[in-house]
Amino acid sequence: MPPLALRKGPGAFRKWLFVGLGVATFGLYGMAFVVDRFGQHERAVPSDVLVVLGARVLPGGQPSPALRARIEKAVELYHQGLAPRLLFSGGVGVNPPAEARVMRDLAVRLGVPPEACLLEEQSHSTEQNARFSSELLRSLGARRVLVVSDPYHLLRARQYFRLHGFEVATSPAFLTERNLSLVDRVYWTVREAAALLLHPRVLLARRPS
Repeated sequence: MPPLALRKGPGAFRKWLFVGLGVATFGLYGMAFVVDRFGQHERAVPSDVLVVLGARVLPGGQPSPALRARIEKAVELYHQGLAPRLLFSGGVGVNPPAEARVMRDLAVRLGVPPEACLLEEQSHSTEQNARFSSELLRSLGARRVLVVSDPYHLLRARQYFRLHGFEVATSPAFLTERNLSLVDRVYWTVREAAALLLHPRVLLARRPS
């Protein structure tokens, strides 16, 4: 008969495996709750530049519902006088043209002067949105930015722009399909929570002093 310690081994391993899975699951859904609560609050304040983050472009260069919701929210904030310029950030995805160009064209049709619009057309991720936009923002002397995106996306977006030294306010596009559909809201929120937990440096980024 094998020693007692060996006979207890598999049971102890399974016990600690379940404990570890429980902790990981609690952490993921706890972070998802934080992400969701953060995104459901309007935090718009007067800023130097409105930064609108891109989303999918449909065939024919048409904005997806998520992209349209973000643009409409940003235009609303612009007309309220919360920032004198808009920076549209997003490169070419599956369908051309660049997300930033589609956003700019719709914003102009909604009454934003073309000269108030700036384009960042290279990014393909939230990290790149912040990194590539920061070059343009610094050239303008911007210190505080007002970021517009889907509610689930705002916490991670804020953290990336903080990493580049900006003070960040956020404004959610509540009418996006990803927020109105409960299934989509849960999916995208959990996805964002996982992304934040996998990048603790981003999660812990603090407001510039």
